[in-house]
Amino acid sequence: MKLVSFSAADGRIRPGVLLEKNNSVVDLADYADTLAVIAAGLTTIPNQPALPLDRVRLHAPLSNPPRIFAIGLNYRDHAVESGMAIPTTPVVFFKLATAVIAPGEAIVLPKNSNEPDYEAEFAFVIGKGGYRIPAVNWREHVYGYTIVNDVSARDVQFSTSQWSMSKSFPTFCPLGPAIVTADEIADPHQLNIGLSIDGEVLQNSNTRELIFKIPALIEYLSSITPLLPGDIVSTGTPPGVGLGRTPKRWLKPGETVTVTVEGLGSLTNPVVAEPR
Repeated sequence: MKLVSFSAADGRIRPGVLLEKNNSVVDLADYADTLAVIAAGLTTIPNQPALPLDRVRLHAPLSNPPRIFAIGLNYRDHAVESGMAIPTTPVVFFKLATAVIAPGEAIVLPKNSNEPDYEAEFAFVIGKGGYRIPAVNWREHVYGYTIVNDVSARDVQFSTSQWSMSKSFPTFCPLGPAIVTADEIADPHQLNIGLSIDGEVLQNSNTRELIFKIPALIEYLSSITPLLPGDIVSTGTPPGVGLGRTPKRWLKPGETVTVTVEGLGSLTNPVVAEPR
């Protein structure tokens, strides 16, 4: 099942299920939003009315997650290209929910940063919450999977030891296009992941290369804080980011960025500049 948020002619944002073969969206009218769907554990498509896809607007599939955990340096080659040691414990920071935008919405480059970067990321969404969850039980707690572009202001990031603010400018968390329920992905650790800008491939890897995979991340995070339904965990980016290139390759106004993860679709966003 592909869980989405959408609005129709009345403008009200509500949860739905994307039916790609029929080019339509099933209206989950019994639920207030996608967070409520996730908390209820719905993974089957109910017999509800569907609207043609060309008559609705898709929004970020989850605009109000309790938290967005992000994992840094979780691909070995990315740690090397960043000039940092390969971590022995997950490197965790947060992205603020106010940074979330939908596919097709513009990434706005802030006027107080000159080094905006892109990061293709595979993310999982918590369904059943819990505290101190054993790694072997990880599947019981994953509702589904989605795509994140962890847009980053590198000059802000490296001006301090804390990363969250540099990752949380408005529009710095493109998310979607859907949350694909876990039953549709046989092995989340065997998915191709990549990023292109205007058709040029800049990142190309596979989630098998993750240092800390989903079981380890769930066990580690929940050993410190109870995980909640709707928490998003963005698992890190593979090599090829602008920071690791010679010369550095920063995002520019007028470009279009596409992140693709096997089985989850593509997340595409244009890039614009904040007026100075």
